[in-house]
Amino acid sequence: MRIMLVVAWLFVGLGGLIFHFGPGQEMLEVDRISGLLYQARSNVQDEQWLDAIQSFDAALAEMPGEKVNESRAVMLEKAKAQMMAAQLPKARASLESLLSDLRADENADPELTADVQSTLANSQYYMTWLMRLEGRPEEEWKPEIEAARQHYAQLSKEAKKSGNQKTLDVSLEDLESAIRLARMDLNELQALPLPSQ
Repeated sequence: MRIMLVVAWLFVGLGGLIFHFGPGQEMLEVDRISGLLYQARSNVQDEQWLDAIQSFDAALAEMPGEKVNESRAVMLEKAKAQMMAAQLPKARASLESLLSDLRADENADPELTADVQSTLANSQYYMTWLMRLEGRPEEEWKPEIEAARQHYAQLSKEAKKSGNQKTLDVSLEDLESAIRLARMDLNELQALPLPSQ
């Protein structure tokens, strides 16, 4: 009887080892990534933008290659944090790349694609605002605001087609703001506070 008990305990230990080095490693990896994302999102709530960006980078480095949609969503969160951390050009470049990847993928989440496109348009809008305040010539800032306007127009068209009234209202308001920014006199622009994110 004792021998059977010892053998049973050995099998339990062997099963534990197999689990630890098999599916257990995947679970540890998921926990590690979840912890990094929790930390990044806490930093975002506390407006610790640089710390949030570092945590998002660490989570992306750990993210398995097959978690494409999750990685893309984290990239979007990181880009939003970069915009708040005064890293607008970096955020814009990563958003352009992300939107290009999403449009090339027929299985991409349409809501994520719309969110990325909206965030990219916002970054272009803010970039235009700053370029105009810096006194850059029209040929430099005009393409930025035109690209933002086109994104907002496309988003409003898609929202209207899908029947999403909330997104349609926001997109139309953003579209109006982009048009107004392009037409606004520089003196009028300088009198306004910077737009909030």
